[in-house]
Amino acid sequence: MSRIGKLPVAVPSGVDVAIDGPVVTVKGPKGTLTHTVAAPITVEQGEGVLDVKRPDDERISKSLHGLTRTLVNNMVVGVTEGYEKKLEIVGVGYRVLSKGPTQLEFQLGYSHSIVFDAPEGITFTVEGPTKLGVQGIDKQLVGETAAKIRKLRKPEPYKGKGVRYAGEQIRRKVGKAGK
Repeated sequence: MSRIGKLPVAVPSGVDVAIDGPVVTVKGPKGTLTHTVAAPITVEQGEGVLDVKRPDDERISKSLHGLTRTLVNNMVVGVTEGYEKKLEIVGVGYRVLSKGPTQLEFQLGYSHSIVFDAPEGITFTVEGPTKLGVQGIDKQLVGETAAKIRKLRKPEPYKGKGVRYAGEQIRRKVGKAGK
């Protein structure tokens, strides 16, 4: 039995879960998320918990069991607490400006500034010219948006300049050896 899949998902008070066949909808104080569960897996609602069940021990059922439980748990956490990814900008003259909660303007060493619009459900917080946060209720969308921002100027290995996740360690290379 999957160690993750057999754990029940705790549903806190203030969160409504609706199961309509394979579609699981979670509604909480921060918003609503919906997920369609893959074919052999079923989700059952109990007393303040959700149980993810698999019908057999086939390879596909085993692999989807833990995944489905984690996705449902991430939806419950997302609508109650939300998710946030923090990013840092390193480099002389590199900075970020907030143009509202859903738009950022970056200066990343290019000849032009880059305007980045948030997808629906994502908001940005700018704590300074070199620190920003990506917030939302969908864990996958928060991570993907943070990765797209990082992709605008990846950290390079010689000086470490670029956009990086907060706390990320960049493997540094030695420059060319002079004679």
